[in-house]
Amino acid sequence: MRNTKLSVLFTCIGRRVSLLNSFAAAARQLKIDAALIGTDTTELSSAFQLCDKGFLVKPTTHAGYIKQLLTIVKTNRVKLLIPTVDLDLKLLSQNKPKFAAMGCRVLVSTPDVVDICQDKRKTYRFLLKNGFDTPVTMSIRTALSKKKLNWPCFLKPWDGYAGRGNAVVNNRKELLFFTGKIPNAICQEFIEGTEYTCDVYVDFSLKVRCVVPRKRIEVRAGEVSKGQVVKHPLICGEAAELVTKLGAGPGVITLQLFLSDDNKVKFIEVNPRFGGGVPLSIKAGADFPKWILQELIGRKANIRFDGFRDSLIMLRYDGEVWL
Repeated sequence: MRNTKLSVLFTCIGRRVSLLNSFAAAARQLKIDAALIGTDTTELSSAFQLCDKGFLVKPTTHAGYIKQLLTIVKTNRVKLLIPTVDLDLKLLSQNKPKFAAMGCRVLVSTPDVVDICQDKRKTYRFLLKNGFDTPVTMSIRTALSKKKLNWPCFLKPWDGYAGRGNAVVNNRKELLFFTGKIPNAICQEFIEGTEYTCDVYVDFSLKVRCVVPRKRIEVRAGEVSKGQVVKHPLICGEAAELVTKLGAGPGVITLQLFLSDDNKVKFIEVNPRFGGGVPLSIKAGADFPKWILQELIGRKANIRFDGFRDSLIMLRYDGEVWL
């Protein structure tokens, strides 16, 4: 059987070496002659250096960003575009038809879904409206107007990402102080419990096919550095229901939640993209890159909802790329 030829583009490739390698391994297994292409704003990017081709582009805020990507897609006959961070999700979602006209599928949700996920005030309203448990969330003005708050509270930007600007406050004085330090801050109930991330795989018909819960043992700079796969039926079921009601996908949707001390699932965030800790789920047997490539070339993927290894632990460490 002759190899299928396929070009895949990763935007804002940055440090996503493990994700890149997972797609390369899946392509080899499927006998796909894959050209893995990456974009970044600098050549001093580890994953950028390991791509088959790399293209320097303007920042995602630049007016010509999408035009640059379209040119790369056209010139290299890219069939699949994969965003890896939050920065260009909204733009890619809004311009999805332009890529589709060139025969390129973009792994991104609709603009409405991206908007709900990236505005944590809207995430909170969506969760409440659809009956999902979530920490009480309010504006700083509302928090300050209350005569009594249950301390501690958790502050974060409503438009933040990667754990940037998060803070725990223990009293009104700290609340006032950090409000001045954190732009667009909101105030949340502090939850006692175990924190999990869920990787939820959604196929091209927007059907949830697999959910992998990962216990966050240790986090560094907003990204999990130590984690463990935990097959938890309650978490898996509620995560699948949430993503289905949201209509997110295709691709991998990343949910963050707490399992409270009284065994309640409390969702806190939804990120409509690959999460930083996804290599753990892939290594456990939830081979998202393989499933995505299979569907892209019209092959049936053998996916079991819970077909992954339980209890696998990932301990991450720094590596080097030499130029």
